[in-house]
Amino acid sequence: MFELTPHGPDTFVGTGPKYPWGGLYGGQIVAQALRAATLTAESEFRPHSIRAYFIHPGDHLEPIRYEVDRIRNGRSFLTRRVVARQAIGAILNAECSFQRSRAATDLQTVEMPRVPGPESLEESSFTRRFDRCFVPEEVVDGAVRTGAGRVCAWIKVNDYDLVNSVSSDAELMHQCWLAYTSDDLATDTVRAAAIEGTGVEREHWKGVSLDHTIWFHRPMRSDVWHLHDFTCHHFTASRGLAVGHVFTQEGEHVATVAQEVLLRDTRAKPSS
Repeated sequence: MFELTPHGPDTFVGTGPKYPWGGLYGGQIVAQALRAATLTAESEFRPHSIRAYFIHPGDHLEPIRYEVDRIRNGRSFLTRRVVARQAIGAILNAECSFQRSRAATDLQTVEMPRVPGPESLEESSFTRRFDRCFVPEEVVDGAVRTGAGRVCAWIKVNDYDLVNSVSSDAELMHQCWLAYTSDDLATDTVRAAAIEGTGVEREHWKGVSLDHTIWFHRPMRSDVWHLHDFTCHHFTASRGLAVGHVFTQEGEHVATVAQEVLLRDTRAKPSS
């Protein structure tokens, strides 16, 4: 997934499989863009955030070309811009920020809800690359969130090369896999909030991701279970903002995710 091929200065090429809905999965493109950025950063720097805009749907029949621009090389921070391209043109534009690791105060203010563990829940995933267990909303207890359409799920990556990896790239790979899985629940969250509010059947609504942001707070292992806890914070002009928190099983808050989703009723006709 993240074995990108060099193709000239600061340019890398990747591929991806076809997903059930056709085309490429947005989380894969974000994750590969992050990986391309890491390949141009010094080893003592780690990604702390990525902001990506989805420009055009990707085609699984074509390779993806990731062009990295070294915007800034500072003593404490690095900035990289990544443009993902296919024959149609740019399909994603991302900005990645890296920070040099150093000791500092660690304060967690976001609480993990009390939920059943993944071993007691039914597994359901659209891909063999990760396992997913949805948590029924009625059993989510504590850690009240603002917003509506709350969706919680346990997610664990199935990349067996990560299990015993001690390479210097291991931490970066876990961050890339988190970027991959973090795109999974946003549309479900917006759909749950918007459609419940209007009483319209879900199957008539189509969702498209517009942008995606991740803040990496703490090191994590993507090959063990993490709870993804999402809510929708607004829905207006057919756009919903989903905000999610990612926790270890012990309750450590490892990342925050935000995504704006375009959600439209496919039966609606534009006015003349």
